[in-house]
Amino acid sequence: MTNLKFQSVFDIIGPVMIGPSSSHTAGAVRIGKIVSSIFGETPTEVEFQLFNSFAKTYRGHGTDVALVAGILGMDTDDPRIPDSLDIAREKGIRVYWKINKDSNTPHPNTTRIIIKNHHKSISATGVSIGGGNIQVTELNGFAVNLNMNTPTIIIVHQDVPGMIAKVTDILSKYNINIAQMNVTRESAGEKAIMIIEVDSRHCDDSIAEIEEIPHLHNVNFFN
Repeated sequence: MTNLKFQSVFDIIGPVMIGPSSSHTAGAVRIGKIVSSIFGETPTEVEFQLFNSFAKTYRGHGTDVALVAGILGMDTDDPRIPDSLDIAREKGIRVYWKINKDSNTPHPNTTRIIIKNHHKSISATGVSIGGGNIQVTELNGFAVNLNMNTPTIIIVHQDVPGMIAKVTDILSKYNINIAQMNVTRESAGEKAIMIIEVDSRHCDDSIAEIEEIPHLHNVNFFN
């Protein structure tokens, strides 16, 4: 059997086409990276539940290395993507695969990711809808509708009174309009996640100020 070695995700989805589309590769990287950003810490264990098309072709089309690369924080053009499984192993991250070939999920390219370490765990469901575009449809059991095609701020913070007001006051100060906002938490007083879609692609100054808010763990801006 020929051993296929990819130099980057674009060897899979670009001129050297291996796999049907970027749904299985670039989209998978983006899903993994979003979940990693929301988690905000180095995981010790990640479980990928794959459904339908993802489940049937994930190894042959490079979806497995793409998802793990995203969890490791890689971008879609990172040359280390082909080695992501080995890199995760070297970092002590255990990776598990749960394959659901006969599931009736609404979209064939669906994965549910459970990511954890000794302190916490989160779950998220992502869908790769084609052309590298994705949707996040579930977060910690809550139904969400994030397509990540608009500028999005993801904030992991402690669940303390006034946090939402502090963030929205800063965005208002910089004249940044909120298009959609979702907030969820582990439990009262524990870690919470704020996901904000905004109309502006120029948020560097506001993000820098948000980072200074007390009880905030990490902020990521996806432009």
